[in-house]
Amino acid sequence: MGPMGPSSMAGRSDSTGGMAGTGMGMGMGMEVRNEFDYLTRMIPHHDEAIVAAKVLQQGTQRQEMRTFAASIIETQAAEVRQMKTWLAAWYPGRDTRVTYNPMMRDLTRLGGSALDRAFLEDMIPHHMMAVMMSQQFLVANLADHREVVPFARNIRDTQQNEIQTMARWLRDWFGATHGG
Repeated sequence: MGPMGPSSMAGRSDSTGGMAGTGMGMGMGMEVRNEFDYLTRMIPHHDEAIVAAKVLQQGTQRQEMRTFAASIIETQAAEVRQMKTWLAAWYPGRDTRVTYNPMMRDLTRLGGSALDRAFLEDMIPHHMMAVMMSQQFLVANLADHREVVPFARNIRDTQQNEIQTMARWLRDWFGATHGG
């Protein structure tokens, strides 16, 4: 395990005890092979971010973090709805369930600055994975439907900008980098 130790996402029955919290939980398992893979793998990834953002929203004392959490919840919930709509329309009858190894530790027992720091430390590599998946999807030209191209670009660009913001907060508030 990485320096943050073992962790899992509370209430997730599909956790297989990957290297959650280290940014390595999904590793090669998140290789995007086609559009269907991209969409089905991004949904649980977004779901994990939404759950973590809801915990953050309830436990942080920083208004910046509450606002940031609200933005993640709103943006990624809308993206999940869009991906599910596309999957139902384009791939009817296909099983969209995937094995997902959580990347983030259980944040539910944390509050205040400890929660803020853990969230930032875990969400930076979590966002990096979504950026990498989106970039891989785009560079490999895996889209079967043109609508997914600007969608993936938006995920990549939005989350890259959020990584920069989170890294700045981690440095400014805690004197730390996302590496630890």
